[in-house]
Amino acid sequence: MLWEQEAGARAGDLPCRHGVSEATLYNWKAKYGGMDVSDAKRLKALEDENAKLKKLIADQMLDASALRELL
Repeated sequence: MLWEQEAGARAGDLPCRHGVSEATLYNWKAKYGGMDVSDAKRLKALEDENAKLKKLIADQMLDASALRELL
């Protein structure tokens, strides 16, 4: 969709054609505009890894807190 818009398609027509809201299009443009597909995939992979690591840290902190309460 972003490539279509950059090629000159009207931003108002694209969301209807692809089944997303206009706000979603503008959010994607702000986040992924100017990126290649490989860059966007790499960004998504890093975001997924970051979320996974944050969850692991939260679980470890919860375990440590429970152990402290037991002691």
